[in-house]
Amino acid sequence: MDNIETWTLRFEKYLGGCEFDDSSHDIGHFRRVWKTANAIADNDVDRLVLLASSYFHDIVSYPKNHPKRSRSSVDSAIKAAEILAQMNFPQEKIDKVKHCIEAHSFSANIRPETIEAKILQDADRMEALGAIGLARTFYVAGRLNSKLFDEEDLFAQKRALDDSKYALDHFQVKLLKLPETMQTDKGQLEAGRRVEILKSFMHHLSLEL
Repeated sequence: MDNIETWTLRFEKYLGGCEFDDSSHDIGHFRRVWKTANAIADNDVDRLVLLASSYFHDIVSYPKNHPKRSRSSVDSAIKAAEILAQMNFPQEKIDKVKHCIEAHSFSANIRPETIEAKILQDADRMEALGAIGLARTFYVAGRLNSKLFDEEDLFAQKRALDDSKYALDHFQVKLLKLPETMQTDKGQLEAGRRVEILKSFMHHLSLEL
């Protein structure tokens, strides 16, 4: 019988020895994705596949302005399969893990075909919403030397949205649209709750300015 706790400890030990340059895609991110995925999963889900996918879905993560950005999930799937094979992970589950990882990415545009892949995609996109999403958005903007927002036209009413220049524009370009992309019912409900946090932030930011 596959032991979730045992494999979690093994994954934690392996990843604990890795260095992550990007704090928005580190072991904390992997843990949160697993927690969310496990919470929205029903009983008919292969939780071991979901666990491995959650912990290794961003083992390769190119920066948002990197020319290979759209290959992050595909390269992560390849590396994850190699790591799992070395750890004697059940061989018959590795291809399922690979598909979950390949399909989770927004930029890869790969359709999730299994329930585990749909759950992983939802759980990962949840990280872009709510309080965590706020923190990660502005952290990434700082790494890319983007401006926080356009004080003269906060919500781009008289200009084109440009999230490569203004971090706040990313809310309207992508984040506020994420709830409608969720693949599971529980994911849609949670995403709807979290997106309200972003809208509240936008409202209060407008008041302060």
